[in-house]
Amino acid sequence: MHGALNVAKTGMTAQDTNLKVISNNLANVSTVGFKKDNVVFEDLMYQVRRQPGAQSGEGAQLPSGLQVGLGVRTVGTQKLFGTGEIEITDEAFDVAINGRGFLQVTLPNGDAAYTRNGQLHLNADNELVTAEGYLLEPAITLPGEVVSFSISTDGLVQVTTAGNPDPQDIGQIQLADFVNPQGLQALGQNLFQETGASGAPLASNPGENGTGIMVQGALEGSNVNAVQELVDMITTQRAYEMNSKVISTADEMLSFVSQQL
Repeated sequence: MHGALNVAKTGMTAQDTNLKVISNNLANVSTVGFKKDNVVFEDLMYQVRRQPGAQSGEGAQLPSGLQVGLGVRTVGTQKLFGTGEIEITDEAFDVAINGRGFLQVTLPNGDAAYTRNGQLHLNADNELVTAEGYLLEPAITLPGEVVSFSISTDGLVQVTTAGNPDPQDIGQIQLADFVNPQGLQALGQNLFQETGASGAPLASNPGENGTGIMVQGALEGSNVNAVQELVDMITTQRAYEMNSKVISTADEMLSFVSQQL
């Protein structure tokens, strides 16, 4: 088989994966707390037909050699955890993280998960939960007859109740940070989970140990730049077309050989 056919096939496969990632970014352009993905490529091994630096004769040395690449492959995807635009909602239970860190939640199986989506709600037990009903960790339970609810920039949760105008401290929101957030495993539902690559979570109050501060009545939007994604989509399309053109050209060369010889 013509070597260019296989090389072009790897290029088309890589660009197909790239387009899937771009389409997922665009699909989540309005998802609260979403972090965009980038695709990481690497070239495949090389056929070394003449070793660079080898002796080509007495006192002569090859300056570059002859190395033929075998294509490309997708080696991974990388989450970019830059802070998205903070959008004011004026909803008391909405909270955004301005800076590093993740809200901690407890999954139904007891495992810990982490999210940047601060759309909080109350469940039937007056506990703060995510949109999927997962409890915050540490848990925060509101008393009955709450008149006002506030979250300070350092995560302190206070309420006032009917008949008692003095603020009451009912809990402390903590943020988890990681040495390598790109190593977190994306679970869907705006959730991430710890892996060996991310390192263990470091829990602290907002504003401490490099974590961001809390902004009540606001949400962090997706950090996807729709215009950049559209430009990347066009670039991906052109790269796919060029690789398909290589296949057509290699086919024409093989056809010429088979017909003329």
